Amino acid sequence: MAKSTEPNNPESPSQLARTPLYDLSLELKARMVPFSGWEMAVQYAGISSEHQAVRQQAGMFDISHMGKFGLRGKQIIEKFQPLVPSDLSRLQPGQAQYTVLLNAKGCILDDIIFYWQEPDAITSEERAVIIVNAATRLSDKAWITTHLELSELCFTDISEDKVLIAIQGPEAVNYLQSFVEDNLAPIKAFGHLETNLLGQPSFIARTGYTGEDGFEIMVDAEVGKELWQKLLAAGVVPCGLGARDTLRLEAAMALYGQDIDDNITPLEAGLGWVVHLDTKGYFIGREVLEQQKASGVSKRLVGLEMQGRHIARHGYPVIFEGETVGEVTSGTLSPTLNRAVGLAIVPAKLAKIGQQLEVEIRGKNYPASVVKKPFYRSQNRPS
Repeated sequence: MAKSTEPNNPESPSQLARTPLYDLSLELKARMVPFSGWEMAVQYAGISSEHQAVRQQAGMFDISHMGKFGLRGKQIIEKFQPLVPSDLSRLQPGQAQYTVLLNAKGCILDDIIFYWQEPDAITSEERAVIIVNAATRLSDKAWITTHLELSELCFTDISEDKVLIAIQGPEAVNYLQSFVEDNLAPIKAFGHLETNLLGQPSFIARTGYTGEDGFEIMVDAEVGKELWQKLLAAGVVPCGLGARDTLRLEAAMALYGQDIDDNITPLEAGLGWVVHLDTKGYFIGREVLEQQKASGVSKRLVGLEMQGRHIARHGYPVIFEGETVGEVTSGTLSPTLNRAVGLAIVPAKLAKIGQQLEVEIRGKNYPASVVKKPFYRSQNRPS
């Protein structure tokens, strides 16, 4: 989850949005780039060293550009159920669900995380936090408020009010714990809590976009600045969007707008585990997914491994028996595995593990194999 759709001209730096941590990144001599309407750090010391810091110890990311929504009121889960294919009724307070918003074609409008919170201690109102991709914040907001039954509900967009910092890596919990009032160790993957951080209220979730253990912390801007500086002083490595991309790709985590979009269904994208046809009723796009479940899909998002070090980049054609049959959606030279890997959309009949294909790179075809996802699986992630 990591793009933005602010209505700014990405070619004009003066028009780009900036997060509250922007000046702190400049102090670290980060290389800033236009990123879907935002001026963001693509790297600090270097993508490879930042990537390895997350795999081996801990790195931190400014992801404040992402969309952040709040819901309060009555029957939140019951009213949100029609918007997603996942059965949210299974959640207990303090748990979260990665899921997708679907259009009537059953295709993905965005991938999101729905965090189900404890009721308000004073009013007993139900509460939820929804984190969405930055690129789709405004369209998600419009879609949700149009299709959500808002009677007795309060929907708020807190995107500009809060800083979001991700600290990721096998040592993330140890670095973060010293600044947090509650014990973080018992929190399971996709668990979350509200606690005091640096003496101030915070929302902390054991989620991330790197394939490693770690946390995403949502706080007020001034608290976020102080946390960033204290983590830096403690030895946590600042990381940019470049390392975030190589890390998520090794873990085969899809990037919205690149690997998944509103032309692919979750079943085609390999996200069938978020589709709970057997345990929930109506949701937008259900009929299409039922048909695909029954008859099969025509295309799939697969993992590719190149033979040799030729990198398959986004948009490169995938070739089978001399014909273009698909397209690479993401690709990199994996810093952890030292192999060229990628994701691609191919016909379902060519999606089996071990299938031999080719990728056209600058006019020449190079061999590739369909491989099991993810390319890398951390041994440090909590259950």
